[in-house]
Amino acid sequence: MDIGYLYAVTAYILWGLFPLYWQPLSDIPATQLIGHRIVWAFLFMLGLLAVSKQGKRLRTLLSDRRIVRIYAFAGLLLAGNWLTYVWGVTHGHVVEASLGYFINPLLSVLLGLVVLKERLRPWQWLAIGLAGAGVAYLTWMYGRLPWIALALAGTFGLYGLVTKTAPLEAIDGLTLETGLLFLPALGFLLWSEQQGQGAFGHAGALQNLLMVGAGVVTAVPLLFFGAAVRRVPLSVIGILQYLAPTLQFLIGVALLHEPFTRAHLIGYSLVWLALLIFWVEGWWQHRNQPQTTGVDIS
Repeated sequence: MDIGYLYAVTAYILWGLFPLYWQPLSDIPATQLIGHRIVWAFLFMLGLLAVSKQGKRLRTLLSDRRIVRIYAFAGLLLAGNWLTYVWGVTHGHVVEASLGYFINPLLSVLLGLVVLKERLRPWQWLAIGLAGAGVAYLTWMYGRLPWIALALAGTFGLYGLVTKTAPLEAIDGLTLETGLLFLPALGFLLWSEQQGQGAFGHAGALQNLLMVGAGVVTAVPLLFFGAAVRRVPLSVIGILQYLAPTLQFLIGVALLHEPFTRAHLIGYSLVWLALLIFWVEGWWQHRNQPQTTGVDIS
């Protein structure tokens, strides 16, 4: 197997196994978990930059106000996504969280239509309509919006939109995003400790270790992903991205025994059908595009 494909599969498998990582931390408030995730991720990224002797680059980036504004907003979106996901996983909503990442590619296309004025092809409209019907059906059956799924898809979709034209590579971007949130996150954790509500150092040894390791499990999949996208065609990345929510869904149903009723099946099937149409349509369009080079990237 080409090393790029191995990097991509590794990244998505690690993301897919995230519920198993956060589940032992379900007794700790999600806000504190996100604080630790930001703090330790930033320190881990600083260590990587120090080892690679690229620390000076961060100071240069901080002097550019435009870059700081872009990545401050991106960091807030990422923190919101992390908070929603960790809260959902630690409160027994792994299946609904997986739905968010199934919906995300379709929502990204819709954001491109609304914000970037991109045009959608008829089959893309059908896919978005089916996904919307699936969400509407779940809302009608359960009397509430699947807000965890929609919040995850929305924050990550907007994050992708913001970083689409952002000027930095993934390593620099993640370092800057977590760095801009580092002091607020650290301040919140210290305040929680002062109030007698801090979990770190007061939980079990495993939980303390998992809180510290949150930075590593945040950064490592992104590093694998960043290495993969430079080596693997985007058409392949587009297929592999469904590996993570599929694993999360299976973990929620098979291992954590979350309910998956007939109503769930109908609503999710509409979304899965939408994704199938979306992928086949995209593959067909790519296959029939005139080749401008002699390289086959299908």
